[in-house]
Amino acid sequence: MGLMNIMLFHSTYGLRPAVHAAADRLRAAGHEVRVPDLFEGHTFDTVEEGMDFKERVGKDELLKRAVLAAAPYSDQGLVYAGFSFGASVAQTLALGDAKARGLLLLHGTSDIAENASVDELPVQLHVADPDPFESHDWLTSWYLQMQRTGADVEVYRYPGAGHLFTDPELPDFDKAAADLTWKVALGFLATL
Repeated sequence: MGLMNIMLFHSTYGLRPAVHAAADRLRAAGHEVRVPDLFEGHTFDTVEEGMDFKERVGKDELLKRAVLAAAPYSDQGLVYAGFSFGASVAQTLALGDAKARGLLLLHGTSDIAENASVDELPVQLHVADPDPFESHDWLTSWYLQMQRTGADVEVYRYPGAGHLFTDPELPDFDKAAADLTWKVALGFLATL
C-alpha cells in the first residue's frame, strides 16, 4: 500500500518529453519514479527510425541496459512500467524479478518464457483496440500465458485510440483514453 518505486521505460521514440511528463504525473501521486534512457540520448520522430535504432543496438544490449538501471533498486521491490517497447522491457524484467511489486504495461506486451513464474504479481495492461502491434489473437494468448505464470492480470482496451495514445505529441494521442488510462493506472498503483 502507498508509495511505489517505479522503473518507467520509454518507447522506441526514446526518452521524450511525454515520458518525463508521465513520470511527473506518477511523482505527483507520491511515487518515486526513475526513467532510464536505454537509447543513451537518442530520440526519434517516427516509429520506423526508433525501430531501426533499436535493431542496430540489439535487444540483448537494450535489455542489459535496463537490468543495470533497475539493479540498484530491485531489492526495494520495484513496480516495472513502460510504453510500447518499454512495456516489453518492463514485462521481461518484472517476470525475472522475484521482488517485483507490480507491472504496468502501456501499449505493449512481450513474449513470455515457458518457465516464467510469479507469485500473484499484479499486472495491468492498457492497449488500443484494435492495436497494430498487439493483435486480438496475440493479446488473448498473452493473457492466458500471463495467468499461467501466476500473475493477477487486468486488461483495459480503448476502442478507436491510436497505438501510443497517451503521448500528447503523437498523432496517436487520444485525450479521453489517456485520461482514463492514468486514472485507472494511478488507482492500480495505489493498491500495491
